[in-house]
Amino acid sequence: MIALRLNDLRQHSDIVRLRSGGSLMVRFVEPRDAESLQGYFRSLSVRSRYNRFLGAMSELPRTQLDHFIHVGEDDRFSVVATMLVDGIETVVGEARYAFEPDTASFEFGLSIDDRWQGQGIGQALLKNLECRAAAFGAKRLFGDTLRSNAAMIGLARKSGFAFLPSPGDWKLVRFEKHIDVAPQEIPCASWRLAAEQIVHHAAA
Repeated sequence: MIALRLNDLRQHSDIVRLRSGGSLMVRFVEPRDAESLQGYFRSLSVRSRYNRFLGAMSELPRTQLDHFIHVGEDDRFSVVATMLVDGIETVVGEARYAFEPDTASFEFGLSIDDRWQGQGIGQALLKNLECRAAAFGAKRLFGDTLRSNAAMIGLARKSGFAFLPSPGDWKLVRFEKHIDVAPQEIPCASWRLAAEQIVHHAAA
């Protein structure tokens, strides 16, 4: 299992600029985020939750919420995209991802709060995930979504992903992108450091 110490998490946050001129923080989910993360999922529209979890769900079951808030459990990671709204840190998006060293593949899923869609947050978060994938040394970035999820398909197409059938489920479509970035060209220094620490933890 990969793990980062709780006091290390904040140093791996990224500040991402939006096309509107605003900024977005992308950081690891922490145990203290459990209530706000659950509130975020409850506030999503029925369609957005269905698209995110590929089925009907009103909130995260407790066991799944526990997985979300513990970084590195089952070698999976969760991040939230937050903005300051009236001086309060507000979750406007989230993503969960995993790196498979044997295939150099980085799998992810994400969602954006319905009230904040159409403002470039999804594109900014996806770009940050590409950075995280490169820091891990991934050569392939991919995800699966419902064929009816026009928003995610449009975001992936705009971000340069190719499309192919998802293995084993005709209702899904897979979008993937090949990554060819030299380590010294990784655009976020904090994630070069994070990847080095993760490799160190895994080898220990």
